[in-house]
Amino acid sequence: MPAKVRNAAIGAFALYIVWTAATWFLEGRIHTLLRPEAVVDRLVYVVVANLAIGVVGALLVLRFVISSGGANREHTGFGRRSPSISWIVAGMALGLALYFVQGAPSMNPIVILNAYAQVLAVSAAEVIVCWALVGGVLKGAFGSSRWVSAAGAAVVASLLFGLYHFAHSPPFDTIGMVVLLTVVGLLTSAFFFASRDVYATIIFHNFLGVYGVVQALAAADKLVGFAAPQVPLLATAGVALLILVAADMLIVRRPRLPQAGALQ
Repeated sequence: MPAKVRNAAIGAFALYIVWTAATWFLEGRIHTLLRPEAVVDRLVYVVVANLAIGVVGALLVLRFVISSGGANREHTGFGRRSPSISWIVAGMALGLALYFVQGAPSMNPIVILNAYAQVLAVSAAEVIVCWALVGGVLKGAFGSSRWVSAAGAAVVASLLFGLYHFAHSPPFDTIGMVVLLTVVGLLTSAFFFASRDVYATIIFHNFLGVYGVVQALAAADKLVGFAAPQVPLLATAGVALLILVAADMLIVRRPRLPQAGALQ
């Protein structure tokens, strides 16, 4: 393996470890998501672990590995000059279809919107760290065969996505849930490497989390509280999206990074 690819892989896995450790420290260690009253703790977890480290930090590392020739921009989901509208629409349609196929615990569009907003910041960090960064680096590191390298990167990214949930509060930190989420991650991997678009993948991946949120609300008989727009959740999702777009434009796509070597 070339030194620049090896260094890129080391940087990608180091960021993953820091992100996972921050998640455990700010969420899993103190069961933040199990304490609805812990508004400040939830905000700190979202801002620090997901937005600061999972989005901005990961994109800074991504810029370095691309500019150093350790990864091909095309493999990271940022290869196009701008996000693909067609793939974004496809991600939304497929994600929504999967939500209904699984049973749709609620058909109320406001409930679905609130749940979507609740998990967006976390989903953005998950896709950028596990797929855009680690998956993008490994896609080039696993060789010149398009399908073999994609399959290898998909398996590792999905496994890391599953293992990352050991850093969360129950029930996500159980072996059974980690195995299930690893399988779910394979769906995201398939979409990511087919679309090669990070925004479309975030939109698709986020719907996979919406089902779990709405199902949990239904089981706890709390759907009524989500039947009206939840302004804090919608505002947090809006801020997360703005940070993602700004970091993309300022760190990854503008100015365009020189490609130190064409990796296959």
